[in-house]
Amino acid sequence: MTAPATRPGRVTRTSRERAGSPAAPRRHTALNRRTPFTLGFFAAVGALLAWWLGGLLLSIGSVLILILVSMFLAAGLNPAVEWLGRRGLRRSLAVLVVLFAVLAAVVLFVVALVPVIADQVSLLIDNAPTWARELQRNATINRLDDRYHVIDKAQELATGKGVGSAVFGGVIGVGLKLVSFLANTFIVVVLTLYFLATLPHVKRSAYRLAPASRRARVTDLGDRILHSVGAYVSGAFVVAMAAGISSLVFLLLVGLSQYAVALAAVVTILDVIPMIGATLGAVVVTAIGFATDPKVGLYCLIFYVAYQQFENYVIYPRVMSRSVDLPGSIIVIAALVGASLLGVVGALLAIPTAAAITLLVKEVFLPRQEAR
Repeated sequence: MTAPATRPGRVTRTSRERAGSPAAPRRHTALNRRTPFTLGFFAAVGALLAWWLGGLLLSIGSVLILILVSMFLAAGLNPAVEWLGRRGLRRSLAVLVVLFAVLAAVVLFVVALVPVIADQVSLLIDNAPTWARELQRNATINRLDDRYHVIDKAQELATGKGVGSAVFGGVIGVGLKLVSFLANTFIVVVLTLYFLATLPHVKRSAYRLAPASRRARVTDLGDRILHSVGAYVSGAFVVAMAAGISSLVFLLLVGLSQYAVALAAVVTILDVIPMIGATLGAVVVTAIGFATDPKVGLYCLIFYVAYQQFENYVIYPRVMSRSVDLPGSIIVIAALVGASLLGVVGALLAIPTAAAITLLVKEVFLPRQEAR
C-alpha cells in the first residue's frame, strides 16, 4: 500500500526543521509593572507632577478667585439681563444697563458712607480734649497713673519718634491696599461684563463637550444650576433689603435720623455678605451710635443682637430654602465652611455651590444607586 502523495512545494514542519531553516523569533516579554521598583517609580513621578501642578495653582490662586467671583456675578446677574431681554432690549444693552445699576449702587454706598465717617471723625477730634480731661479727673485712672504712670506712657507713645514712621508706613500700606482693591475691582468688572455678554455662547460651547447621547441631560442640569445661582442672588437681595428697611425704621425712631438713610444703605450693602456681613453693618452703626450718644449706642447694640438672631434663624433660612431649595441647616453649614476656606469669597460661593452639588446628587448619583 503506497503512502499518500504530498502537494508539490509544500514543506511540513518536520522537513523545514530537518532542512535547517531558522526558528521563529522569540517574543519579548512586557515590562512587569507590578514590581516594587516600578510601582515606586510611577508613584514618585505622580507625586512630583501633583506637587508641581499644585504649586502652579497656588501661584495663580488670586487670579482664579477673581475669575470665580466674576463668573458668580455673571450667573447671578443673568436673570436680570434675561428679564430685560424679554422686554425687547438687546442683550448687549441689557448687560450695560444691569452693570451700570450695580456700579451706581456701589457708588451710592461709598458716597453715603464717606460723609458719615467724616462727621464722626471730626466729632471725635472735637470731643477728644474733653474726654482726656474727664479721664484725668477719674479716681481709678489717677490710681493707675500713680502706680504705673499710664498718662506719661500714653503721651510718650503719642509723641515718640516711632509714631511718624509707623503712621507713614500705615498710610503707605493702606494706599497700596487701596490700589490693589481698585485694580481687582476693575478686573472683576471687565470679566463680569465679558461673561455676561457671552454667557449663551459660553454655555453652548461648554455643553458641546458632553457626548451627544447625554447632551440634553447635561444642558438641563447646567441650566438648573445657573438658575439656582441667580435665585440665590435674588434671595440675598431680599434678605439685604429686609435688613436695610428695618435698620432705617429703627434709626429714625432711635434718634439718628440725620444718618438714617446712609447707615441703612451701608447695612443693606454689607448684609449681602453671608454670615459676617450683618455683623459688620451692626458694628458700623453701633460704633456711630456710641460716638453720638452712649444711650443710642446701647439701643443699637440691643437691636442688632436681637435682629441678627431673627435674621440668621428665621429670615435667611426661609428665603434661601425657597430660592435655592436647600434645608436651612445645609445653608448655614455651607456658609460657615465657605467662609473658613476662602473668607468673604468662600461665603458668597458656598451656598450656590452646595445647591449645585445637591442637585447633582439628586439627579445623577441617587438614580444610579437605585438602578444597581
